[in-house]
Amino acid sequence: MTVRRSAAALAASAVLCVAAAPAAFAAPTPSPTPSAVQPSGLYGTGDPTYDGVWRQSLALLAQDTVGVKPAAKAVDWLAGQQCDGGAFPSYRADAAKPCDAKLPLDSNATAAAVQALAALGGQDAAVKKSVGWLKSVQNADGGWSYNPGGASDANSTSIVIGALAAAGEKPDGVKSKGGKTPYDALLTFAQPCGGKNSGAFVYQPKQPGIVADSTSAAVLGAHGKELVATAGAKDTKGAACEKATTVEGAAHNGAAFLATALAKTGHLDTPPMPGATDPKPQPDFGNTADAVVALSAQGLGDQAKKPLEWLEQNSAAWAKGAGPAAYAQLIFAAHAAGADPKTFGGTDLVAGLNATGPAPEKATQKAAAENDSDSGDGVWWMVALFAASAGVGILISGRRKNQQR
Repeated sequence: MTVRRSAAALAASAVLCVAAAPAAFAAPTPSPTPSAVQPSGLYGTGDPTYDGVWRQSLALLAQDTVGVKPAAKAVDWLAGQQCDGGAFPSYRADAAKPCDAKLPLDSNATAAAVQALAALGGQDAAVKKSVGWLKSVQNADGGWSYNPGGASDANSTSIVIGALAAAGEKPDGVKSKGGKTPYDALLTFAQPCGGKNSGAFVYQPKQPGIVADSTSAAVLGAHGKELVATAGAKDTKGAACEKATTVEGAAHNGAAFLATALAKTGHLDTPPMPGATDPKPQPDFGNTADAVVALSAQGLGDQAKKPLEWLEQNSAAWAKGAGPAAYAQLIFAAHAAGADPKTFGGTDLVAGLNATGPAPEKATQKAAAENDSDSGDGVWWMVALFAASAGVGILISGRRKNQQR
């Protein structure tokens, strides 16, 4: 789900989130401090304490999306992060030891890992175990929280829906003890038409968070889609917000909210970081990329064109500085909107991603065959099969949009 994370310093992002975090949402205890030497199979060079599993999952999923076979040790590193009970933490430094009982378990990292491992294949046992764990921590309202025991939020619920779908489950058949489905939970985050957040999905009813982030995630979740999504059937309603009583109607309204927010400049903004010398909002690359995926999946491809073009023209430096998850988000956006990630505004996103970790295996036979038959129009319609936003960090969105280098 996402998500459903544009580049920003992790510490600064955490500061924003602590300030806005709901009182009932406990901050997760950091995982053990990693050693100075990064694991050889891990993508990115930054401290993986809070986003190791997240960024690895997105990197591998993006490679699979464009037909690149990841290095075996990269896949092994991700699979090795799983705890015996099926859950994934954000990161654990020593995978040779059993997970510490005090190590926070992370629904978002688990859901992202499920999507990556399911796409790569050969990891059925690990996927099944993780899905079992996710079902075991479903809240009574049908949704999920970032860490088990917290209140459900739109981001966590949406990315878990994507994981269930990736694993071959029917999300509407996964019910809580009270008989509620994930879609029941999503509807509680949908805002009515009119007002500041007209049609958007908030992070939690009493804690809006960065609304564009939770909305992009929830639009995908409402359609039962994974982080990697393709264009949906054309939504003829456009950007009009209408009264919605179903999750499908709420998804339309969420996409309409995003379309309206993007219409003027082609990009979303994020508030300035604490202590920043420039008080003006800054472009939010990660959430803009996620919005392109959401709009495309909703069938609002026309509304996705302007933000896609803006990303093509402006995101290269951001991706290079932010790392593997940033490259993955852009690849997901290009894939959803029908653009070529190898010529994305003059940038080869695939090469950029590959350079952040162990050299991948050769391209899959399927990808090679598709490349041979490409018509030359620069559109990857047939490539095989999206979470770091400033201010949407560990405590608010539960999706690692704070990429590490």
